[in-house]
Amino acid sequence: MKKNIYIPLFSLFILGSCGSDKGNMSEFEGKTKKDVISFAPKVTGRIVKILVSEGQTVKKGDTLALLDIPEVTAKIAQAKGAVSAAQAQEQMAKNGATADQMKQLQAKYKGLKEQYDFAQKSFRRASNMYRDSLMSPQAYDEVYAKLQGAKAQFDAVNAELDDVKRGTRYEKIEMAAGQASQAQGALQEANVAYSERYVIATNDMEIETISLNPGELATAGFALFNGYIPSSTYFRFTIPESKIAKYKKGEEVKMQVVYNKEELEGTIVYIKQLTRYADITTAYPDYQLQDAIYEIKVKPKDMKKAQNILVNANIILK
Repeated sequence: MKKNIYIPLFSLFILGSCGSDKGNMSEFEGKTKKDVISFAPKVTGRIVKILVSEGQTVKKGDTLALLDIPEVTAKIAQAKGAVSAAQAQEQMAKNGATADQMKQLQAKYKGLKEQYDFAQKSFRRASNMYRDSLMSPQAYDEVYAKLQGAKAQFDAVNAELDDVKRGTRYEKIEMAAGQASQAQGALQEANVAYSERYVIATNDMEIETISLNPGELATAGFALFNGYIPSSTYFRFTIPESKIAKYKKGEEVKMQVVYNKEELEGTIVYIKQLTRYADITTAYPDYQLQDAIYEIKVKPKDMKKAQNILVNANIILK
């Protein structure tokens, strides 16, 4: 008789438990999120000093770390030398030949002219001797070759002197100016790289982790500082298709933080379907088979109150 009494009581307890679970299906648990941000150096260098600490909130423009970049310092010295040389070449092209260069060229012209005149006299004598059969054809050809060589040298120095008197060609001046501009650009590039030895915050940030320590090598693009953008707290919930009808974009909802039972209000920013692999394909207690899964993003009404909630903390959507 007692056994018959216990069985109905046990059945009622199970039914009551199931009913309780179904009553909680109107509430969904989500996560607290913040927009993530990280700062990385543009150039590779060794960390000299880190000026901030984990947990600190920094402002846009704050200096976070100082790097040592010896390679860039060497490039700056090389670029400065190239600029000086290129500027000197440009100035020389604009000014043309100096007085000393002109004297040297005139002396060269005079010497080659005398050499050419002597070659002409020698050739005339050789021609007379060859005509009188007093010189062999071989010797005559040698004298003629010397005349042609002297003439070529004289023509070359004459053209060189004429070019100097007319001044430097416009193309040479432009070429020298282009080389000077190219050297100046290389110097500017090196100076920009040198300025990157300071890691600067480009946005406000709550620093969560600092990846390296002073003395370690920070490579270009490596995330040295990781954290969150202040006042960017939002809440993310996943809702099955069978329960999504009660939520609308722009609607105000109530929430509760699990770990401290704090009540919050927020506004639904968007509702979007998650990728197909997130759909339910096996039976779960509170999800129907083949339900599509939707993500709801909620922005808190009181951001100051919400920004103190721990990241990834559980929160209940009511």
